[in-house]
Amino acid sequence: MATFSHSGSNTLETPLIDDTVKDAVDYEGHPAIRSKTGGWRSAAFIIGAEVFERFVNYGIRANLINFLTGPLGQSTAAAAANVNLWSATAWLLPVFGALVADSFLGRYRTIILSCLLYIPGLGLLTLSALLPSSEFKSPLFFFSLYLLVIGQGGHKPCLQAFGADQFDGQDPEESKAKSSFFNWWYFGICAGILLAYIIVCYVQEDISWGLGYGIVFVGMVISLVVFLIGVRTYRYTNIKQDQKTPFARIGRVFIAAFRNRRTAPEDDDQALKILPQQSYEQFKFLNKALIVPVGVEQDEKIYCTVSEVEVVKSLLRLFPIWATCVVFAIVFAQSSTFFTKQGATMYREIIPGFEIPAASLQSFNSITIVLFIPVYDRILVPIASSFTRKPSGITILQRIGTGILLSILTIVVAAMVEIRRLKTAQEYGLVDMPNATVPMSMWWMVPQYILLGIADVFTMVGMQEFFSEQVPTEMRSMGVSLYLSVLGVGSLLSSFLISAIDKITSGFGQDSWFSTNLNRAHIDYFYWVLAGICAVGFVAYLYFSRSYIYKKV
Repeated sequence: MATFSHSGSNTLETPLIDDTVKDAVDYEGHPAIRSKTGGWRSAAFIIGAEVFERFVNYGIRANLINFLTGPLGQSTAAAAANVNLWSATAWLLPVFGALVADSFLGRYRTIILSCLLYIPGLGLLTLSALLPSSEFKSPLFFFSLYLLVIGQGGHKPCLQAFGADQFDGQDPEESKAKSSFFNWWYFGICAGILLAYIIVCYVQEDISWGLGYGIVFVGMVISLVVFLIGVRTYRYTNIKQDQKTPFARIGRVFIAAFRNRRTAPEDDDQALKILPQQSYEQFKFLNKALIVPVGVEQDEKIYCTVSEVEVVKSLLRLFPIWATCVVFAIVFAQSSTFFTKQGATMYREIIPGFEIPAASLQSFNSITIVLFIPVYDRILVPIASSFTRKPSGITILQRIGTGILLSILTIVVAAMVEIRRLKTAQEYGLVDMPNATVPMSMWWMVPQYILLGIADVFTMVGMQEFFSEQVPTEMRSMGVSLYLSVLGVGSLLSSFLISAIDKITSGFGQDSWFSTNLNRAHIDYFYWVLAGICAVGFVAYLYFSRSYIYKKV
């Protein structure tokens, strides 16, 4: 078991300095030896644990809307709003989990404690699915659903950040491997998701909801076991208990700037002399934190270093990128809600007697990602690198922007497919037969899933690398949570749009755009609205990304 001791003399022979990793220790608390810890040997266990965790997560998420509209009897609009709200909570809570990990517990301990909440939550979820319809079924289901979200809040940001910790960014070879790690990390995520679509969704719809949730419970136990197997190989961040947490140092900069806000303008020249010109021009009010106030008692003075001010400015520069990436997340939220409901009305039989579950259509997204990541990592990156002379082929922000553009194309294609589906329902007289299968093959939906999968490889992986690398090393968990919070805010905005549009369009006795009878609904109108919103967001993203200054590693 890891002790993470950071003080006291080392009774073992001191290893060569060149063979140790700065600010990292092994499971016994000794300086981490490069040749014996970290790297791909450790990352493999962490990726393996993530494969099973994603299997669990999407075993719940992928079919959640069908459980809500089925056994729990909710309307389509209410179920979609509930799915988006739950998803938003799941994506936003990692901010709190990252704060706890980076400030107090460390990533390893936070992962273990999160599993102790995650696993019981899954057990209660399974129990609620097995209960017959009663007044307790729905409250128990939602209680367990949000209990496991609390577990996910600590697990999601810390596991990925802990995986990145296994590579030393100061070592040329390990730095290159770290960039590749984010690609293969997402490959593992999508492999787990694909298994969930193929196995769990089929069991839930065709055999038993209780058995389906029982399978994901076992999957989470396996995830924890795989993670613990690698304990002796991991590198652990050497948290120095005698220093203030990064969040305390950030707070000190704002407090100092606020206290010194009334200093004379010429005092800013002091900061100008020691700050880069570009840094000085942005967030000028923070320069006040570098000025030592005169006439203030010694115990009331707050001193800030140039590096502390620069860290705060670099974090503030992330916000415009974070905000404009939300448009991608809004499109991403549709794949587990309206895309699934679309597919449920279409012809899905591939061989006589076997019909693909509607939620399993999302597997085309995962298959695309699993196939495209090796192509991107091993073919497209080297080709692009030969032209740009950049090891990653294109910059991280170019990669994210490409995915956002593809997401807009995805929602446009989805709108066109829905127009054809509605027209087919009209031609065959099925408008007032919501339970009838529209004679239109589910293969029409495959292009939108493929496009979204390719967009994921660009934007999702890009956001993971960008937010993880552009924050201080000791705040890497928070960096991962920033990327996750993008998805959370996107789900919240999607939920808000659905609720508002449903209320507006259902007035005066008319059918809502999200009518329970999808043949009378107009999800295609909703998709066109999203396309317009995303186009505006993409223009804003281009503006802010062109002026972004990368953190120097």
